[in-house]
Amino acid sequence: MFIISPSVLAADFARLGEDVKKVKDAGATYIHLDVMDGIFVPNMSFGMPVIESLRKVSDIFFDVHLMITEPQRYIDDFIRAGADLITIHYESCDDPFSVASMIRSKGVKVAIALKPATPAEVLFPILPELDMALIMTVEPGFGGQKMMLDMVEKVRALRTYANEQGLTLDIQVDGGITPDNLKYATEAGANVVVAGSAIFKAEHPEEVIAEMNRQAELHPFGVGI
Repeated sequence: MFIISPSVLAADFARLGEDVKKVKDAGATYIHLDVMDGIFVPNMSFGMPVIESLRKVSDIFFDVHLMITEPQRYIDDFIRAGADLITIHYESCDDPFSVASMIRSKGVKVAIALKPATPAEVLFPILPELDMALIMTVEPGFGGQKMMLDMVEKVRALRTYANEQGLTLDIQVDGGITPDNLKYATEAGANVVVAGSAIFKAEHPEEVIAEMNRQAELHPFGVGI
C-alpha cells in the first residue's frame, strides 16, 4: 500500500488544524509530526501539547517522528498525546532495539529511522520487530532540503533483505520528496513518503497528492530490486 504522510513542519502553525484537515481531504493517509529537541538535531519544533491539541480536532493517523535524545523518556507521553506510530532514531540512544520493543509492547506501531551516514544493515537484526523503517533522504533537522538520491540504495538494501526474509515492512523516505523524484524511492522499495513543502506549500495540495499517487502507480515500489 502506498502512503503519503505530509509533514506539518511546512504547515501554517497559526492554522494547523485547518491545514491538516485540508491535506487529509486532499487524500493524505498519514500526517507526519516531526519532534525536534535542538540537541539530537540542530533545530527545535514542538512536543506533546501540540500533538495532543491536534488530536482533538483530527482523527488522521499520527506518524510521530522523534528526533530527540533518549526518546524512551517520553514514549508514554507521546502515546497519551495521540501517536499511532512512533519512530525513533537508531542514533538517538544506546539501545534503540530495546526502545522499539518497549513501544511495540504498548500497542503502538514502531519504526526506526536512519540518518544518511548510518548504513541500512544495522537494522537487519531488528526488522522482524518493526512495522516500518525510515530512511532519511536529507540530514534531519530542517525542511525544504533537496533529496539525496544516493539514499535510495539504502531503501533498496532494506527492501531486498525484507523480501528475502519474507517480512512485511513499510519503508518510509523523508526529505526533499516531490512528484518529480518520487519514482527513485518507490522503485527502490519505499511505500511510505513524507512530503512537507511540496504539499503544504502548494496552492492545490490535492493535485500534488494525486500526482504522487499517479507516479507511485507508474513506478510501483520494489520494481528496481
